[in-house]
Amino acid sequence: MTMKSDYTWNQINIPLLGEAAFFLDFDGTLVDIAPTPDSVKVERGLTETLQILRRLLGNALAVVTGRPIGQIDHFLPHIPYAVAGEHGGALRFSPEGPIQNGSLPSIPQRWLEEAENFAQHHEGVIVEKKNNGFVLHFRKVPELENRLHKMAEEWVGHQPDSFELQSAKMAWEIRPKGVDKGQAVYTLMEQPPFRGRKPVFIGDDITDEDGIKAAQALGGVGYRIPHDFPDSGTVRVWLKSLVEGAEK
Repeated sequence: MTMKSDYTWNQINIPLLGEAAFFLDFDGTLVDIAPTPDSVKVERGLTETLQILRRLLGNALAVVTGRPIGQIDHFLPHIPYAVAGEHGGALRFSPEGPIQNGSLPSIPQRWLEEAENFAQHHEGVIVEKKNNGFVLHFRKVPELENRLHKMAEEWVGHQPDSFELQSAKMAWEIRPKGVDKGQAVYTLMEQPPFRGRKPVFIGDDITDEDGIKAAQALGGVGYRIPHDFPDSGTVRVWLKSLVEGAEK
Protein backbone atom coordinates (compact mmCIF):
# COMPACT_ATOMS: atom_id res chain seq x y z
CA MET A 1 0.00 0.00 0.00
CA THR A 2 1.13 3.55 -0.63
CA MET A 3 0.34 7.04 0.55
CA LYS A 4 -0.14 9.84 -1.96
CA SER A 5 0.62 13.49 -1.42
CA ASP A 6 -2.02 16.13 -2.03
CA TYR A 7 0.23 18.18 -4.29
CA THR A 8 -0.98 18.63 -7.84
CA TRP A 9 2.45 19.57 -9.25
CA ASN A 10 3.67 16.00 -8.85
CA GLN A 11 2.63 12.65 -7.53
CA ILE A 12 4.84 11.47 -4.69
CA ASN A 13 3.99 7.89 -3.77
CA ILE A 14 5.50 6.41 -0.62
CA PRO A 15 4.88 3.32 1.49
CA LEU A 16 2.66 3.65 4.54
CA LEU A 17 4.70 5.21 7.33
CA GLY A 18 4.32 2.09 9.45
CA GLU A 19 6.10 0.16 6.69
CA ALA A 20 8.62 2.80 5.59
CA ALA A 21 12.18 3.82 6.42
CA PHE A 22 13.23 7.37 5.51
CA PHE A 23 16.72 8.32 4.32
CA LEU A 24 17.05 12.08 3.92
CA ASP A 25 19.91 14.15 2.56
CA PHE A 26 20.73 17.31 4.52
CA ASP A 27 22.12 20.18 2.41
CA GLY A 28 19.74 21.20 -0.33
CA THR A 29 17.06 18.77 0.88
CA LEU A 30 16.24 19.41 4.54
CA VAL A 31 17.94 22.82 4.55
CA ASP A 32 18.55 25.38 1.83
CA ILE A 33 21.97 25.57 0.22
CA ALA A 34 23.95 28.36 1.91
CA PRO A 35 27.00 30.39 0.81
CA THR A 36 29.20 28.39 3.20
CA PRO A 37 28.76 25.00 4.92
CA ASP A 38 28.64 26.66 8.35
CA SER A 39 25.97 29.20 7.44
CA VAL A 40 23.05 26.87 6.72
CA LYS A 41 19.85 27.53 8.66
CA VAL A 42 17.55 24.91 10.12
CA GLU A 43 14.14 26.42 9.47
CA ARG A 44 11.74 26.80 12.35
CA GLY A 45 9.52 23.77 12.75
CA LEU A 46 11.79 21.33 10.93
CA THR A 47 13.12 19.62 14.04
CA GLU A 48 9.60 19.12 15.39
CA THR A 49 8.47 17.70 12.06
CA LEU A 50 11.39 15.26 12.00
CA GLN A 51 10.80 14.23 15.61
CA ILE A 52 7.19 13.36 14.84
CA LEU A 53 8.21 11.62 11.61
CA ARG A 54 10.74 9.50 13.49
CA ARG A 55 8.07 8.42 15.96
CA LEU A 56 5.64 7.56 13.17
CA LEU A 57 8.38 5.54 11.45
CA GLY A 58 9.19 3.57 14.57
CA ASN A 59 12.62 5.25 14.66
CA ALA A 60 13.44 4.30 11.05
CA LEU A 61 14.73 7.77 10.16
CA ALA A 62 18.27 8.42 8.93
CA VAL A 63 20.13 11.40 7.58
CA VAL A 64 22.49 10.42 4.77
CA THR A 65 24.91 13.24 4.05
CA GLY A 66 28.28 14.21 2.72
CA ARG A 67 28.99 16.04 5.97
CA PRO A 68 30.80 14.52 8.96
CA ILE A 69 28.37 13.07 11.50
CA GLY A 70 29.36 15.65 14.12
CA GLN A 71 27.97 18.44 11.97
CA ILE A 72 24.57 16.74 11.77
CA ASP A 73 24.65 16.42 15.56
CA HIS A 74 25.21 20.18 15.68
CA PHE A 75 22.38 21.15 13.34
CA LEU A 76 19.90 18.35 14.21
CA PRO A 77 20.82 17.20 17.73
CA HIS A 78 19.12 13.94 18.75
CA ILE A 79 16.79 14.07 15.74
CA PRO A 80 17.64 11.22 13.31
CA TYR A 81 17.94 7.71 14.73
CA ALA A 82 20.88 6.89 12.45
CA VAL A 83 23.33 9.01 10.48
CA ALA A 84 25.50 8.13 7.51
CA GLY A 85 28.20 10.77 7.20
CA GLU A 86 30.74 11.51 4.47
CA HIS A 87 28.62 9.67 1.87
CA GLY A 88 28.61 6.53 4.00
CA GLY A 89 32.27 6.57 4.98
CA ALA A 90 31.11 6.94 8.58
CA LEU A 91 28.04 5.31 10.09
CA ARG A 92 26.23 5.58 13.39
CA PHE A 93 23.43 3.07 13.73
CA SER A 94 21.70 4.57 16.76
CA PRO A 95 21.71 7.87 18.69
CA GLU A 96 23.96 6.62 21.49
CA GLY A 97 25.99 4.23 19.38
CA PRO A 98 29.63 4.68 18.34
CA ILE A 99 30.61 6.17 15.01
CA GLN A 100 31.97 3.42 12.78
CA ASN A 101 34.53 4.57 10.23
CA GLY A 102 35.36 2.28 7.36
CA SER A 103 38.90 1.22 6.55
CA LEU A 104 39.48 4.11 4.19
CA PRO A 105 42.67 5.67 2.84
CA SER A 106 43.87 8.90 4.42
CA ILE A 107 43.91 11.96 2.20
CA PRO A 108 47.49 12.98 1.35
CA GLN A 109 48.44 15.97 3.48
CA ARG A 110 50.13 17.63 0.52
CA TRP A 111 46.85 17.84 -1.39
CA LEU A 112 45.13 19.52 1.52
CA GLU A 113 48.00 21.97 2.04
CA GLU A 114 47.98 22.95 -1.63
CA ALA A 115 44.20 23.40 -1.56
CA GLU A 116 44.34 25.60 1.54
CA ASN A 117 47.20 27.62 0.07
CA PHE A 118 45.14 28.22 -3.08
CA ALA A 119 42.15 29.30 -0.98
CA GLN A 120 44.31 31.74 0.99
CA HIS A 121 45.33 33.45 -2.24
CA HIS A 122 41.88 33.36 -3.88
CA GLU A 123 39.19 34.94 -1.74
CA GLY A 124 35.88 33.12 -1.99
CA VAL A 125 37.31 29.62 -2.36
CA ILE A 126 36.41 27.48 0.67
CA VAL A 127 38.13 24.24 1.62
CA GLU A 128 35.83 22.00 3.66
CA LYS A 129 37.88 19.34 5.43
CA LYS A 130 36.47 15.91 6.19
CA ASN A 131 37.92 12.86 7.88
CA ASN A 132 38.78 11.12 4.62
CA GLY A 133 38.68 13.85 2.02
CA PHE A 134 37.84 17.48 1.36
CA VAL A 135 35.60 19.71 -0.72
CA LEU A 136 36.57 22.72 -2.82
CA HIS A 137 33.66 25.20 -2.79
CA PHE A 138 33.55 27.87 -5.48
CA ARG A 139 30.00 29.20 -5.05
CA LYS A 140 31.32 32.74 -4.47
CA VAL A 141 33.84 32.53 -7.33
CA PRO A 142 32.31 30.42 -10.12
CA GLU A 143 34.96 31.67 -12.53
CA LEU A 144 37.48 29.47 -10.70
CA GLU A 145 35.57 26.23 -11.27
CA ASN A 146 37.80 24.99 -14.08
CA ARG A 147 41.05 25.81 -12.28
CA LEU A 148 39.90 23.96 -9.19
CA HIS A 149 38.74 21.04 -11.29
CA LYS A 150 42.11 20.79 -12.99
CA MET A 151 43.94 20.89 -9.64
CA ALA A 152 41.70 18.23 -8.13
CA GLU A 153 41.97 16.00 -11.20
CA GLU A 154 45.75 16.16 -10.99
CA TRP A 155 45.76 15.16 -7.32
CA VAL A 156 43.38 12.24 -7.82
CA GLY A 157 45.38 11.15 -10.84
CA HIS A 158 48.27 10.27 -8.53
CA GLN A 159 46.11 7.77 -6.59
CA PRO A 160 43.26 6.77 -8.94
CA ASP A 161 42.68 3.45 -7.18
CA SER A 162 42.16 5.11 -3.80
CA PHE A 163 40.36 8.39 -4.49
CA GLU A 164 37.81 9.82 -6.89
CA LEU A 165 36.63 13.28 -7.87
CA GLN A 166 32.94 13.96 -7.37
CA SER A 167 30.98 16.89 -8.76
CA ALA A 168 28.66 18.61 -6.29
CA LYS A 169 26.66 21.84 -6.28
CA MET A 170 29.22 24.59 -6.96
CA ALA A 171 31.95 22.36 -5.54
CA TRP A 172 34.41 19.58 -6.29
CA GLU A 173 34.87 16.83 -3.72
CA ILE A 174 37.77 14.42 -3.35
CA ARG A 175 36.68 11.30 -1.49
CA PRO A 176 37.71 7.65 -1.07
CA LYS A 177 36.80 5.51 -4.04
CA GLY A 178 33.85 3.17 -3.67
CA VAL A 179 32.15 5.11 -0.89
CA ASP A 180 28.63 6.24 -1.75
CA LYS A 181 25.20 6.83 -0.27
CA GLY A 182 23.80 3.70 -1.87
CA GLN A 183 26.10 1.48 0.15
CA ALA A 184 25.04 3.40 3.26
CA VAL A 185 21.39 2.64 2.54
CA TYR A 186 22.10 -1.06 1.97
CA THR A 187 24.05 -1.27 5.25
CA LEU A 188 21.46 0.57 7.33
CA MET A 189 18.63 -1.50 5.85
CA GLU A 190 20.25 -4.62 7.29
CA GLN A 191 19.88 -3.27 10.83
CA PRO A 192 16.86 -2.58 13.05
CA PRO A 193 14.76 -0.46 13.02
CA PHE A 194 15.21 -0.21 9.24
CA ARG A 195 15.28 -3.93 8.45
CA GLY A 196 12.10 -5.25 6.85
CA ARG A 197 10.83 -1.81 5.86
CA LYS A 198 10.60 -0.10 2.47
CA PRO A 199 13.17 2.67 1.99
CA VAL A 200 12.28 6.20 0.93
CA PHE A 201 15.29 8.28 -0.16
CA ILE A 202 15.09 12.01 -0.87
CA GLY A 203 18.05 14.06 -2.10
CA ASP A 204 18.99 16.92 -4.35
CA ASP A 205 22.16 16.29 -6.34
CA ILE A 206 24.23 13.70 -8.17
CA THR A 207 25.70 12.31 -4.95
CA ASP A 208 22.18 11.22 -3.97
CA GLU A 209 21.60 9.14 -7.10
CA ASP A 210 23.25 6.07 -5.56
CA GLY A 211 20.96 6.33 -2.55
CA ILE A 212 17.90 6.64 -4.78
CA LYS A 213 18.94 3.59 -6.82
CA ALA A 214 19.55 1.57 -3.66
CA ALA A 215 16.12 2.48 -2.26
CA GLN A 216 14.46 1.44 -5.50
CA ALA A 217 16.44 -1.82 -5.66
CA LEU A 218 15.26 -2.66 -2.14
CA GLY A 219 11.61 -2.25 -3.09
CA GLY A 220 11.26 1.37 -2.03
CA VAL A 221 11.27 4.71 -3.79
CA GLY A 222 13.59 7.64 -4.30
CA TYR A 223 12.99 11.26 -5.21
CA ARG A 224 15.30 14.08 -6.19
CA ILE A 225 15.11 17.85 -6.27
CA PRO A 226 14.29 19.45 -8.72
CA HIS A 227 12.89 16.52 -10.71
CA ASP A 228 10.27 15.51 -8.14
CA PHE A 229 10.25 18.37 -5.62
CA PRO A 230 10.94 21.94 -6.82
CA ASP A 231 13.20 22.82 -3.90
CA SER A 232 14.09 22.08 -0.29
CA GLY A 233 11.35 24.38 0.99
CA THR A 234 8.79 22.19 -0.73
CA VAL A 235 10.31 19.08 0.83
CA ARG A 236 9.89 20.64 4.27
CA VAL A 237 6.26 21.56 3.53
CA TRP A 238 5.62 18.05 2.22
CA LEU A 239 7.15 16.41 5.30
CA LYS A 240 5.07 18.61 7.57
CA SER A 241 1.87 17.80 5.68
CA LEU A 242 2.79 14.13 5.79
CA VAL A 243 3.09 13.97 9.57
CA GLU A 244 0.06 16.19 10.11
CA GLY A 245 -2.02 13.94 7.86
CA ALA A 246 -0.80 10.80 9.61
CA GLU A 247 -1.71 12.17 13.03
CA LYS A 248 -5.30 13.02 12.13
